Amino acid sequence: MLVPAKEMLQKAKAGHYAVGQFNINNLEWTKCVLTAAEETKSPVILGVSEGAGKYMAGYKTVVGMVNGMLEEMGITVPVALHLDHGSYEGCMKCIEAGFSSIMFDGSHYPIEENVAKTKELVAICKEKGLSLEAEVGAIGGEEDGVVGMGECADPQECKMVADLGVDFLAAGIGNIHGKYPANWQGLSFETLDEIQKLTGELPLVLHGGTGIPDDMIKKAIDLGVSKINVNTECQLVFAEATRKYIEAGKDQEGKGYDPRKLLKPGSEAIIDKVKEKMELFGSVGQA
Repeated sequence: MLVPAKEMLQKAKAGHYAVGQFNINNLEWTKCVLTAAEETKSPVILGVSEGAGKYMAGYKTVVGMVNGMLEEMGITVPVALHLDHGSYEGCMKCIEAGFSSIMFDGSHYPIEENVAKTKELVAICKEKGLSLEAEVGAIGGEEDGVVGMGECADPQECKMVADLGVDFLAAGIGNIHGKYPANWQGLSFETLDEIQKLTGELPLVLHGGTGIPDDMIKKAIDLGVSKINVNTECQLVFAEATRKYIEAGKDQEGKGYDPRKLLKPGSEAIIDKVKEKMELFGSVGQA
């Protein structure tokens, strides 16, 4: 059964580890992430962007698939199904479809409007028993066509949004989505430290987990980051393993073109990558 992400992240914050959010794009992706979580006994958050939701035919399809897998794969670890970077409309649709957690990204609105919309969603989520993530200060890089440079959030604005009763908070600390450019300045731990001091027990979220050096990830966890989002890295290893399979001509041997065979190396690569991240985040055995 799907659970909200609130409790698993509060546990992670208290225990100084982080829970990974791994974005899903299709059946293979979902099955791989759940397999890795069950094998490592890690709690896990399945992230769905609005673009991925559309690609999978809609949020109800996603909910049906995930619920079916939890049952038929015998998953025992806590799993949250989370809308990633949701618009206000997207949040409403996911609440209706049966997601257990949502992220409202109002970071592109003026702070007053971000606060007003977040407040409304806090009330709805509390009533329905969902967890809610908010964002302050845009995360850089490209996310579904929106490009930003990775600026840092204003700690006072973070406190303002935290005080509305959100369950966890994504704050820009110089992190970006996608591959990091060669001239990237690194994470701003001063900003993170200030945000953490003002928001206390609230679990903090690090977006753009791909390409941040391991030591920075560990330091961020020490400073109160309890949820780390990974997407690009799984896509890269999947693409690489699939390319090797085809370049080696394996799709032309026997029934190597069967999608179950064709997608297997990429799927195994995702499982390995997710397990590696769970080790790094410290969530192994925490289910």
